[in-house]
Amino acid sequence: MAEQHNAAELVPSKALNLADEVGYSPGSIVSRAIVQKPVGSMTLFAFDAGQSIAEHVTPFDALVQALDGEGELIIGGQSVPVRAGEAVMMPAKVPHSVHAKGRFKMLLTLIRG
Repeated sequence: MAEQHNAAELVPSKALNLADEVGYSPGSIVSRAIVQKPVGSMTLFAFDAGQSIAEHVTPFDALVQALDGEGELIIGGQSVPVRAGEAVMMPAKVPHSVHAKGRFKMLLTLIRG
C-alpha cells in the first residue's frame, strides 16, 4: 500500500539531497510531491524491497531518475534496469510499470505538454 506525504515545494537557491527527502516504510511505497505545477510535477518515491507500481499509461512523457538502490522499469513490454545515478525516459501513452529489486528511491518528473 502506498503512503503519501504532504507536498513540500523545492526552495530556490538551496541545495537538497533528494534521496533524503523521502523515507522507506516496511512493505510500502512512500511518495512525496515536491513540485506541482500546471506544466508538470516532480514526485519522490521510496519503494521497500519487492514493491511495485502496476502497469499503467500516462498521457505525458515522464523521466525516472534513480536516487538509491536498483529498480526495474517495464516500458512497452521491455525490461529496463535502473540504478542510482541513472535516468530513463518513459514516453507518453506507452504502458509502463516499476518494480523494486531491493529498496529503491526515484524521482519521477512528468512533463505536461
